[in-house]
Amino acid sequence: MSVQSPIRPFEVTHRGVLAIAVPMTLAYLSTPVVGVVNLGVIGRIGDPALVGGVAIGALIFDFVFATFNFLRAGTTGLVAQAVGADDRREASAWLARALILAVAIGLVVVLLRDVIAEAALALIGGSGAVQAATREYWQVRALATPFALANYVILGWLIGLGRAGVGLALQIVLNSVNVILSVALVSGLGLGVAGVGWASFAAETGTAVVGAGVVLRLTGGADWPRLAHVLERVAFLRMIAVNRDIMIRSFALLLAFGFFTAQSARAGDVVLAANEILLNFTMLAAFFLDGLAAAAEQFAGRAIGARYRPAFERSLRLVVGWGFAVGAFVSVVVLVLGPVLIDLMTTSPDVRAEARLFLPYAALVPIAGTLAYQMDGVFIGATWSAEMRNMMLVSLAVYFAVWFVLAPPLGIAGLWIALLVFVGVRGVTLLWMSRGKVAASFPDRA
Repeated sequence: MSVQSPIRPFEVTHRGVLAIAVPMTLAYLSTPVVGVVNLGVIGRIGDPALVGGVAIGALIFDFVFATFNFLRAGTTGLVAQAVGADDRREASAWLARALILAVAIGLVVVLLRDVIAEAALALIGGSGAVQAATREYWQVRALATPFALANYVILGWLIGLGRAGVGLALQIVLNSVNVILSVALVSGLGLGVAGVGWASFAAETGTAVVGAGVVLRLTGGADWPRLAHVLERVAFLRMIAVNRDIMIRSFALLLAFGFFTAQSARAGDVVLAANEILLNFTMLAAFFLDGLAAAAEQFAGRAIGARYRPAFERSLRLVVGWGFAVGAFVSVVVLVLGPVLIDLMTTSPDVRAEARLFLPYAALVPIAGTLAYQMDGVFIGATWSAEMRNMMLVSLAVYFAVWFVLAPPLGIAGLWIALLVFVGVRGVTLLWMSRGKVAASFPDRA
């Protein structure tokens, strides 16, 4: 983006932030329903191995998606900046580049699906029957990877344009088709785990087709750059660099929570069960805070593209303010309703007692992590990906250091404190880093 381009003022309002945050929150909340239904229809067959197979297969797919989630986030920031610069043709170019990358990665996953499955099963384990069911499910569902990653890109493009409502509609199509076909193919036609896989395949491919129609409708078939411009080396290298940094950040985040689970497991089955229940509570906050982070991505990116500092600063204040309000609300809900929810999720007296003991720590995670979620959104939108990656690695190092010091005297309480410090440090370091980045990105105040 040329620094000589004109400043393009625009207004950031509460309504504008919520117009992105609310649809994206609903989209994120709708996704777990698919997993529940899939496990439910398989569970009615009465074979525990099939349930285990679908659960492990879905876990592999979730890991693949977490690895390539940068296709959604990276696209949002780059497109939002093009929108801010009033360059719709470049917004379409970023969509095309990301789709090329998504399809290429998806085809590689399809070609290596046997290798991926065997590597995952070697790490996860399971009985012979469970592993056989996992392979059957994964072999079918993996075929949808190019379409699933393309859907990530289209969703990122829509958020970048500020069309979160359309993104929600596509997610509803995706999840509705998945649920309906899962019931029909498994309960109706008796296709077992393969039926669940084919339902996911049909949902992803169908949504990709609908998404392509949405793209053509919103662009009017116009504003498409030449292929030579799409394949421009400098632009592709920029996109890859941004996506690489986001991927490293995502891996570090997975490592942090994986370490938490591993240390919980080392403390025994009761502690592991209790902590996993409590972590599920914190995921509730993640759905809401991620919706606000999507708004932060769009407005921060748009402000960078428009070279309009007041909009950047206003969007930062609004998303952080709404974020702390939502985080505090979820924290209170978890603290107040936690005992009831714990009793619903387990009948074990020992697990219930252990979960109640550490419930206050879990209740603090949403409020402690609010700033991290929103600053992640800001840095993704501004494509300050290298700094976001570096601060994540710093926070991870602090997390391990706090655990190393506090775990011996405090046990599992020390582990929870380390997690709280980790999410808190992420937000604080990103806020601190943003000051210099803002000054460099907006050298002349509007």
